[in-house]
Formats: sequence, C-alpha cells, structure tokens
Amino acid sequence: MAGRGKTLGSGNAKKSTSRSNKAGLQFPVGRIARFLKAGKYAKRVGARAPVYLAAVLEYLAAEVLELAGTAARDNNKTRILPRHIQLAIRNDEELRKLLEDVTIANGGVLPNTHNGTTQHLEGMTSASG
Repeated sequence: MAGRGKTLGSGNAKKSTSRSNKAGLQFPVGRIARFLKAGKYAKRVGARAPVYLAAVLEYLAAEVLELAGTAARDNNKTRILPRHIQLAIRNDEELRKLLEDVTIANGGVLPNTHNGTTQHLEGMTSASG
C-alpha cells in the first residue's frame, strides 16, 4: 500500500508521447486521425496519413499567419484582424488560387482602382497645382 509521498509502481514508468510530439508538430495528429476515420472519406486510414495531413495544415496556417502578421504590421497594428488575413491571402498568388472560393467574414475587399480613374485624378492634380 502506498503511503503519503510514495508512488505506486517502480517509479520509472515512461510518460506517453503524443503522435504530434513524435512528428514535431503543433497540430493534433490524433484528432485529425479521428476526423478522417469518422468522415467516411475511405474505409481505412493509414497510420501516416493523419501525420502528413497535420503537417500540411500546419504549414498552411503558418504561411497565412506570417503574411497576415506582415499585413497587420504594415497597417501599424499589433493584432491580426480578419481584414489582414484577407489582404494576405488575396495578395499572394498561390494562396489566392487555393482559396479563391473562400469567403472570409469581415475581410472586406481589395482596394482596386481603374486605370482611367487614376489618370483622370492625376490630370486634375497637375492642372490645379
């Protein structure tokens, strides 16, 4: 019987390591595996498929966050807003193509001026100045 301050067992029990830690990832491999199995995407899911998918999702998230952080810094903000995520995705060629059908809530639209409008405005400023 274990008394106060004593532990049961030999004391050298190994701490379990998650599959995310084994792969060096932040995204949850076990949860992604559970979603893949429950989603009926296939009858069987391989052992390495959720690890690979977690790595891809983590890379995409890191890429978007890096670009959104740059957009926030360009606007002199310290917090990333949905607008910054929208600007980051729409200004990157590959992300724009990947997420072209995605709508980001409170993302706004990209500023877009027509060439005729800018030429007209330039003519007005040079004539007045």
